[in-house]
Formats: sequence, structure tokens, C-alpha cells
Amino acid sequence: MHSFEEVMKAKTLLGLRDTASLPEIKARYKNLMHQWHPDKHLDETETATKMSTDIIEAYKIVLEYVKQYEYRFDEEFIKKKTISPHEWWNDRFGGR
Repeated sequence: MHSFEEVMKAKTLLGLRDTASLPEIKARYKNLMHQWHPDKHLDETETATKMSTDIIEAYKIVLEYVKQYEYRFDEEFIKKKTISPHEWWNDRFGGR
């Protein structure tokens, strides 16, 4: 498990919002890797390689954090998770 500081540093490096979703995290990672790929920075290969390595490590840290804390435990969320199929259908489609 990573420390709070490591998670915050990784989040900052990836430029993520506090409420970033998993697809947003993946998209940001792909964009940064595309931007900092060593083949795109032939004059600064060492810097680009270090940035790529840092981005990969930050992505791993953020994904580990998301997997560990992806469940919400607030009362409203639990209620939504424990409704009957009929209640779910009515909630989503208004009883149509």
C-alpha cells in the first residue's frame, strides 16, 4: 500500500481531478504516454524516458488505489445496490 503522499504525487503527475473516473484516468495516462514517448523526443531521450517511467509508476499507484477504494459505503449507494429488479427498472425508466 502506498502512502498518502505517493498517491497525491501520482494524481498530480497525471493531472487528475479528485472525482476522475477510471476511463478518465486511462485516457489521461494514454495521452501523457503519447506526449512523452522517447521516440517523440529524440533530442531529449533521457528526459522523455524518465518521464515515461514516472508516468507508468504513477498510473500503477493510482490504479492500485482505485481498486482498493472503488466501493462507496454511503447509505444512499448501499440502498441503490440492494433494490429489487422491479424497483431498479422503475428507477431507471420510470415504470415504462
